[in-house]
Amino acid sequence: MQKLTNKEEEIMHILWKLEKAFVKDVLAEISVDKPHYNTLSTIIRNLEEKGYVSYNAYGKTHQYFPIVTKKDYKTKFMNTAIENYFNSSYKNVVSFFAKEEKISVDELKEIIALIENKK
Repeated sequence: MQKLTNKEEEIMHILWKLEKAFVKDVLAEISVDKPHYNTLSTIIRNLEEKGYVSYNAYGKTHQYFPIVTKKDYKTKFMNTAIENYFNSSYKNVVSFFAKEEKISVDELKEIIALIENKK
């Protein structure tokens, strides 16, 4: 799975939400830094070349849809981030968020309960 640019990832989130969309439908979902129609069309074609989307042709118009699921992308993204930034240690991930005060004691207890109940 090739790495996506921030803009490509933004477009993928829209396609995952819409499931099937024409370029104009994707454009309508963008509220900040709206690209030109042709620029957006190029981004979507790049996503197709990278193997993230496919399309159904209706004459000269294409309706695009994701072929990589959000779950698969999230798994790959998280595994890569944990490997690159936390030495492949989930303990380091949790410690990081605890030190940054991004996770509460109650949330940590919930995580422990999930782990213990999985046994």
